[in-house]
Amino acid sequence: MSDELGNAPATSIFAVRTTAGQEKNVANLIAVRVGSSKLEVKSILVPEMLKGYVFVEAEGPHSVEEAIAGIKHVRSRVPGIVSFSEVERYIVVKPVIEELDIDDTVEIVSGPFKGMRAKITRIDKTKNEVILELLEATFTLPITVHADYVKVVEKAKGVEQSG
Repeated sequence: MSDELGNAPATSIFAVRTTAGQEKNVANLIAVRVGSSKLEVKSILVPEMLKGYVFVEAEGPHSVEEAIAGIKHVRSRVPGIVSFSEVERYIVVKPVIEELDIDDTVEIVSGPFKGMRAKITRIDKTKNEVILELLEATFTLPITVHADYVKVVEKAKGVEQSG
């Protein structure tokens, strides 16, 4: 990760074990400590699919140890370095359409209806499109929008979330 000229110091990725369900809290506390103590931590990753772990990119284990010392819900730093290929599987971006369900309230983030809220009435996964009813319109007019142009504001009530 460092270049041959020595301009950028090499960083490594370290795993930190946490209490399951407290990963985001731990990451926020680490971020606050890194900001206030000017520690050599480059990034913090909280993988949704992996409970009980937070990944920290830093110049060395000493920076991670200093960042996590005394933080509630931190169990320990996992010995060794995590390879980028192991972390990469948690960074893979899921297509937006996989997150959408019928009756979800969404905000349109691009196009002529940008900024408007709508309710999903149908999802066409083959074309990667969603059919919406604008909530702010005086009459219901179904519009078809590419799935990448919507952002979920509120999940539909009564939908079981897996994962």
